[in-house]
Amino acid sequence: MKKFSLIAILFLGILFLENCKKDTVAATATTSNKMIANIKDSTWFTDTVTSSLVFNSTAKTKTFTCEGTAFNRKVAISLTKSSASNTSGFPLGTYTVDATSNVQLAFSTPKRNGAGVIVWVPNGTVAPGSGSVIVTKVDSVKNEMTGTFSFTTVVNNPDGSVTIANITGGGFNNVPYTFTSN
Repeated sequence: MKKFSLIAILFLGILFLENCKKDTVAATATTSNKMIANIKDSTWFTDTVTSSLVFNSTAKTKTFTCEGTAFNRKVAISLTKSSASNTSGFPLGTYTVDATSNVQLAFSTPKRNGAGVIVWVPNGTVAPGSGSVIVTKVDSVKNEMTGTFSFTTVVNNPDGSVTIANITGGGFNNVPYTFTSN
């Protein structure tokens, strides 16, 4: 009887193992969006991105600019770094808003000016220490850059109230840029 029980248990174990199958990946999620962020707790992604890297031979600096627009919102990034090399690369690293103009971040929305023309107007200012950009990958052959960003804008309203916009979880992924030297 013990042999029969042992054989039955082994047989059931084999049947159980045969029915266990590993999960396989049927599809992967990818995005074609070059920029994405959470703006005021809403997901924002671009339909248009423009970026450039400019080497200034007089000042010996490189400036990377990237602007993404969609859904009546624009995010702009500008990073300036000292550099003596006239190449299409840019240093990896963390760039934090400080009292200089080396790191500039802006969140803008369209408004009508006095002439009735629609222009992009920044929603407040980014104070030193309240924003950063992390450049994580630069492909100087393909002229593409990848990184993350976050910042907070503050508007001091005429009535004394304050309006804050948090831009979090931002990223730019393999953003193509044009390289020029002047």
